[in-house]
Amino acid sequence: METFTNVRKNQDGDITAFKTNSGRELSYEEALREIESGHITGVNIGKARNGRPVIRGNADGNEANNLDNLSTF
Repeated sequence: METFTNVRKNQDGDITAFKTNSGRELSYEEALREIESGHITGVNIGKARNGRPVIRGNADGNEANNLDNLSTF
């Protein structure tokens, strides 16, 4: 299984893409599909207030690996 190691953000600070530990770059939509199919670990899919799916890190008490705290690429 892969994990997310880096993120890409837009000018509003929203995550728009992910890089995995194997070096793959995934758009947000691709990442959703990979998580749903069980290929990415350490994250889950929730729902935003507007009903859209949102990718969240699994709660583990370690803020360093929160998606917003990952290095950008």
